[in-house]
Amino acid sequence: MKLAQGISTIGFRKWYERRLLTGHAHLALVLLAVLGLMMALEAANRYATQTEKWLDYGVALACALGGGWALRRYLFLLVHTESIANQADCPACKTYGRLELVAADTRQDAVRVSCRQCRHEWNIEY
Repeated sequence: MKLAQGISTIGFRKWYERRLLTGHAHLALVLLAVLGLMMALEAANRYATQTEKWLDYGVALACALGGGWALRRYLFLLVHTESIANQADCPACKTYGRLELVAADTRQDAVRVSCRQCRHEWNIEY
């Protein structure tokens, strides 16, 4: 969910929580991929036929590629979400995360938000 859509529909704090949960789901996928990689490599060493070994190496390669993608996605979500969260403090009253969407500018990758407490406006860049 995009930042502007998330702030306007569910609020910043829920958007932030969902992004972190999505990122951590990718981390769980990394752990499963590592487990699958280890099992495939162990199985490749146990079976005697060449076909089974190549099949196990193919599964190991798929697990490695999937785990690499999931790790990259996890790191992107975590860094991107935290960089946005660091901008969610109101510069005027220092209230965190109580935002309303004022305007979204997709050309500049920024959203204009206002504080619900003091109505101060500022830009959050993503």
